[in-house]
Amino acid sequence: MTMAACTIRGAAVTIIFLLKTMGKVAASKVLKDPLLLLAFGFGAGLAPRAPGTAGTLAAVPLYLWFSQYAPAIYLALTLAVAVAGIWICGRASVRLGVHDHPGIVWDEFAGYLVTMIPAPASWEWVIAGFALFRVFDIWKPWPITLADRKLKGGVGIMLDDLLAGGIAAVILFFAARWMGA
Repeated sequence: MTMAACTIRGAAVTIIFLLKTMGKVAASKVLKDPLLLLAFGFGAGLAPRAPGTAGTLAAVPLYLWFSQYAPAIYLALTLAVAVAGIWICGRASVRLGVHDHPGIVWDEFAGYLVTMIPAPASWEWVIAGFALFRVFDIWKPWPITLADRKLKGGVGIMLDDLLAGGIAAVILFFAARWMGA
């Protein structure tokens, strides 16, 4: 076997091992550890499929709570969630030994809250914001993909979702203006 073939085979074995083990965190570990409980979105990140979508869904009640306040308070709370998320996600990543573990969904909380900054108060906009945020968080167009690939630690985990939320927020803003909402 050539050196290149051995390297490719070794990389494939490593990737398969990581994919099989990366998503497995015991629920009891998450529920007993306050940091992991926050990072996993109060348990939403334990979803066996699409934990990011589950995390975004879990962010909706937080948005509904925050949206009751004046816009300045909403912005301050969203900023607090984002800044705290840098530390929460970074520490959880270190604790789990995996950069941006799929179960870490605090970044989805922050990204969804950013998405909803310009949204009018109605269920239609909650759903539209949810859909737009998920599209950009999954698709990761430039510059989101750049942040996702180049930045590490808590900033790297958070920034791609904050950018996805920002792009979704701009679209929501113009959609609300166009619809006269």
